[in-house]
Amino acid sequence: MPKWIGDYAGDTLWALMVFLGIGFLFKTWSTSRIGIIALLFSFLIEISQLYHSPWIDQIRRTTLGSLVLGHGFLWTDLICYIIGIIIGIFIDKLIINRAQKIR
Repeated sequence: MPKWIGDYAGDTLWALMVFLGIGFLFKTWSTSRIGIIALLFSFLIEISQLYHSPWIDQIRRTTLGSLVLGHGFLWTDLICYIIGIIIGIFIDKLIINRAQKIR
């Protein structure tokens, strides 16, 4: 597997998970609304990594805190989030189109 896949797949899948989670919780929302909210959430989490205080760094040292909040800000993560959410939108549109054709 190429190194760049290992470097960026996790962040891309994380954003896809955020998109799918929001879509699961808010089923009546449009795909574009889910995408925007997921992107804002992902960007805010990444930007929060610029803030360091003992209380939040202690949360980041836990397994769950590390998975949700991350550790350090990277510009490339923002690109991965965009790609992950675009993949989610594409999958959602694909499923909706197929479901409408079946009806």
